[in-house]
This record gives sequence, structure tokens and C-alpha cells, in this order.
Amino acid sequence: MHVPTALFAFALASLAALGAAAAPPKPDTSRGDRMFADYFRAETARLAGRSLDAKTVQDWIANRDEYRRQLAEMLGLWPEPERTDLKPVVTGKTDHADFTVENLHFQSRPGLYVTGNLYVPKGLTKPAPAILYVCGHGSVKKDGVAYGAKAAYQHHGGWFARNGYVCLLIDTLQLGEIEGLHHGVFREGMWWWYDRGYTPAGVEAWNSIRALDYLQSRPEVDGTRLGVTGRSGGGAYSWWAAALDERIKAAVPVAGITDLQNHVVDGAIEGHCDCMFQVNTYGWDYAQVAALVAPRPLLLSNSDKDNIFPLEGVVRTHAKLREVYRRYNAADKLGLLITEGPHKDTQELQIPAMHWFNRHLKGEDPQVENTARPLSQPEQLRVFKGLPANQRNTEIHETFVPGAAHPSIPTSAQEWSRQRQAWMEVLTEKSFRGWPAQPGPLDLKEAFSVERQGVRFTAYDFTSQENIRLRLYLAQRAGLEKPDLVVVNLLDEDGWRSWLAGMRSAFPEELKDESPVEPDAKAFEQTSQMFRSFKWGMAYLAPRGIGPTATNPDPKKQTHLRRRFMLLGQTLDGMQVWDTRRGLQALRAAKGMTGVPLWLQAERKMAGVALYAALFEPDLARLDLHSLPKSHREGPSFLNVLKVMDIPQAVAMAAERVPVKLYAAPEAWEYPRGVARALGWDAKRFEIRAAR
Repeated sequence: MHVPTALFAFALASLAALGAAAAPPKPDTSRGDRMFADYFRAETARLAGRSLDAKTVQDWIANRDEYRRQLAEMLGLWPEPERTDLKPVVTGKTDHADFTVENLHFQSRPGLYVTGNLYVPKGLTKPAPAILYVCGHGSVKKDGVAYGAKAAYQHHGGWFARNGYVCLLIDTLQLGEIEGLHHGVFREGMWWWYDRGYTPAGVEAWNSIRALDYLQSRPEVDGTRLGVTGRSGGGAYSWWAAALDERIKAAVPVAGITDLQNHVVDGAIEGHCDCMFQVNTYGWDYAQVAALVAPRPLLLSNSDKDNIFPLEGVVRTHAKLREVYRRYNAADKLGLLITEGPHKDTQELQIPAMHWFNRHLKGEDPQVENTARPLSQPEQLRVFKGLPANQRNTEIHETFVPGAAHPSIPTSAQEWSRQRQAWMEVLTEKSFRGWPAQPGPLDLKEAFSVERQGVRFTAYDFTSQENIRLRLYLAQRAGLEKPDLVVVNLLDEDGWRSWLAGMRSAFPEELKDESPVEPDAKAFEQTSQMFRSFKWGMAYLAPRGIGPTATNPDPKKQTHLRRRFMLLGQTLDGMQVWDTRRGLQALRAAKGMTGVPLWLQAERKMAGVALYAALFEPDLARLDLHSLPKSHREGPSFLNVLKVMDIPQAVAMAAERVPVKLYAAPEAWEYPRGVARALGWDAKRFEIRAAR
């Protein structure tokens, strides 16, 4: 149904007036906090229940290659990067009584430098087994000079060398001599890392794999007897390397894994930076990562008072792994070591690791008589005197996972159809895979319906998904049985407070439990005047995390809440798209709404949420987007979307389904304009109007 532009502009003006509400006081967050806690428990249990669901070892083996591919993809390593020339360089050497230490670097990709120390036992008469030691978060700096985590963990390298192993210690991306970034999401607000499918865990995994390539190039190393270990962050990287690369014949991850329940429900995620997690597109619990090591020898090591790898989750993970190893008839190749103590590098954790490698890489198990202790000064372990000009470490997050190339304008309807279908498949399988497989009943209930000051105001409660119960509000002229159209306003937090201020002036009792904002009678009068003039309805929806279901506003708490969604194979923004879809379905199911045209409008990041909801919901009459971000780098955040497309492409896709009015400067929107011209769309199908 066509409604004159001037009339719609009047409606928008009334909404703008609502935006003049006073600055909000601290919101009541108790409902939202409880709702999200229940949701995270249920979603975590769902993923844990389906993890490692193979009934036989044959089932597991049949799917193992695909699981390994999925893990590589979730680490940004699929398709596998080219194994370019390592260009190894030894920059120095230190001599000790029982071993030598070589300071070296190689490039796991061109310009992506890995700094390390190679510990070589003296007196070798034949190639020896080798240990890749991947460091955790241990920073060593003097006078502003970074010596790398390898200086903090050097005692392991010397200890392995004194026990007959060649040992390569490699720095982490963040705490190496060239300092990259592990905290893009955790601290810097780089939510687009998820959109790109990027995690620094992928860099650490790739550096470890290329370190194995380097070890196998050394004449001192028996390349058929490689082991991996590390603690904390290095424990996690041990998992990635051992799961992906079968050249590793024995592994001892130390304090590097626990399960989703610990991370998501119990809050362990708040103690971990981004390098500890894959972008969990396929919704794995962590036992599935560990199972990819089976049936190779694997020793899980942890202490009983570790606050960031809690004992309970380690034991649960081991229990699942034990069943996998049992099915392989390899129960003797799985071990669990629990020692007393906090999250700390202790001898009690170190000595059993040596026993494990002796048994499985040397075929012997002598008494371990010496201890791990540092024997070098940090200066002796330094690789670079000056950092290389071509290094890409500090900005590797920009290029490690390739972004989508800018697409060309289609030359035919057939070409456009193929491109659009390909994008929709990726969105369904990789960005919104975490949506419920079965929507479930809406369970639509009318919460109240009252008439006051010429306005009928109705609230409906509906279920978006399990544990997510939301409220939809509908306002229209009193006595109007069926409106000519309903404008659905998708609200962000600012929009919610503005709308609430106006409606509370007329309906204080009905809205008494919502956020405490000052009523705005003038704003309500403007809305009421609109209803007197036009046979419109105005619906208002605040998706999860907004308004009635807002949570603790502390920025750190908000960051970790959003990070929890990624561990479930979702994003908060992506689930708000689902809420929007369900809200539209609820409105269509409400009394008197059959056949009523629905317009959807939103502002800022929520305009992006509305845009993607329009790609999946049929029968929208119009889509109005105000201050829409030009790219997902500005939001909203959806897993993996920037691998294939960006917001301008989504605008073109939506415009094919529903007339789109975009309130923005035209410069950033040439792609949808070009598609519209190439395919001969009606001029009203996609319009750019001046931003208000």
C-alpha cells in the first residue's frame, strides 16, 4: 500500500520528538540479567549435549576430516594458507654446558615473523625427538625492549634439552619481540573480528604448524617424533596444533582447556583474551577439539585451584575424551594430571610432562633427576636488534583472514540471482547458524490493552526462543478496528528510552516496571495527533538486551556478555535479527492484524539488524533505514559475514524483496544503486533520501 511521503515524514517527526527525552538514569537490569543467565545455561547444555555424538569410532573417523576442516575454518585457516618459504635466519647463539641456544626467526607468512629460541642438546649422535613449546602470556621487558614470552618460559627449553630433546620455544603474537594484538574484541571493541572470522588463535595455530615445518628442516631433529606442550595460552595453542596436525605424536596441554559450561555459564571467559577461542561457527564444545588428537598420546594437565581453567570443566572434558579413546582401544594413551595449586607453572605439572614424552616419543621412562630452571639472561635470547621494516605482526588481524572482494555489478538477472543465492547460503550456514533449528511456538499473550487520551495501547508477550520472552507494543487510534498499515519501530537503547518517555505520560501504570525515565507529555501529544490524522498503527519492539531486557551496563560486563554469544556460535546482534523476525511474526498473529501491511524502520546499528531481518521475513511493505552503518566494521556484528559481503550488498538484496528507503548521503551506496540500474528496478524500489 502506498502512503504519501509527507505523511510518513510526519510520523518520523513524532518519533524524533520522542528522542528529546532527558538523559537516562541507571536502568533496572535484573530481568535482563536473569533472562540471559537462563538462556546461556540452556544454550550451553544444548551444545554440550550434541558434542561428540558419534555412536561408534567408525562414525567419528568417517567425519573426522570434515571436523578438522571445520576447526581450521573456525581458526581462519580454511582454505589452508600457502606454505610459503619460511626464510629462517639464526641471529645469535649461546653456549651452555649441556646444550646450545640459537636465536632465530622465520616467517610463517610473508612478513608474519615468528621469533624463537632453539635448544639443541650437545653430543647428539643421531636425530633426536623434538618438542615444540608454545609460550603462554609471559611478558619480559627491560627499558621498553620486548624480549618475548620465550624469555619467561626459557626454563622449559633448557630442561628438555638437558633431557635429550631438541626444543623450539616460539613467542606469542602479542607478547613476542614484535608485539601484535590478542585483545581486539576483549579490550579494543573490534567486533568486526567476528565478522571477518578472525581470531588470534588462528595466528597462533598457524605459527605452530609452520614451527613444525621448521623443526623438520633441522638435521638434529627426528621429524617423526614431534611433541607439543605449553601452559595457559600455550596450553590452548597446543590443542590447536595437535588437533590440526597429525605430525604431532604426543601432546601435553597444560592449563589450556575447559568446557563451555565453565566459559559461558560460570564466567571463565572473563579471564581470557581472544587468542583462547576459535570463532565458534559450528557450535562446538571443547571436547570436540580435543577429540581430534585421538588416538595419539594426550595428557591433560591442570591444577585444582585454577580460577581460569576450573577443575570441574577439565574433568568433564576428560570424561568425554575417555570415551573417545576407549572406542579407539587406546585408553592407555589418554592421561589426566591434577596437581594442587593455582594457575601457575609448577614443577608438579612439569615433571609428569617429561615422563609422558619419554614414554611416547622415546619408548623409555627413566627417573627425571633435574628440574626446569632458567639459565640465560633475557638479552642472550633476543632475536632482533631492530625490528624488520616489512613486519605485518602488528596489523595481521587486517589481512590474516581475507575479506570479501568488492563485488561487480551484475550484468543480468541470472547473474544477480546466483550471487544473491550464494550470499544467502553463507548467511544461513555461517552467520546465522546459531538460530533455532525449529522456531517453536510464539505463545502470544496479550499483557494489557487500554484506551486513554484517544489512543489504544496494547502489549503482547511472545517467545522468541527458549528462555527469551519479549514484549511487543502496539499503539493506534482508539476505536480503530483495523489500521491501514503498521509501522514497526525496532528500538535501540536510546530509541527505547525516548519512546518510553512519551508513552509513560499517558500510561504510567502500564509502564511502571520499565526503566525510570521522565515522562514527556509533549512527545505523546505529537504521537496522539498523528493517530487522529491517519489510520496507522505504530508497533515498538526492543529485542533482547534492549529496554526491558537490558543487562548490567558496565562496559566490561557488556563486552563479556557479547563474547559469550560467540562461544555459542552466535552474536548478540545476530540473535536480535532473530528477535525481530519473531516480533514481526507475533504482530501478524495479533488480533486484527491479518493482511495489514507492515513497515519496518530502525536507526543506527539497529537499522542493520532490521535490514537483515528483511532478508528472511516475507511480506514487508517497506523498509526505512536511518543512519545505517556503511560497513559491518561499524556494526552490527554477524559471524563470518565480511568474508563474503558487506552492508551495501545486503541493501541490494533487501531492495529486491521490499522497497527500501535509505536516509543517508549517497556516496557509500553505489553498489545497490548500480544493481537497481542494471536490473531495471522501479525507482521507488530503492531510494536514498536526505538524512534527518
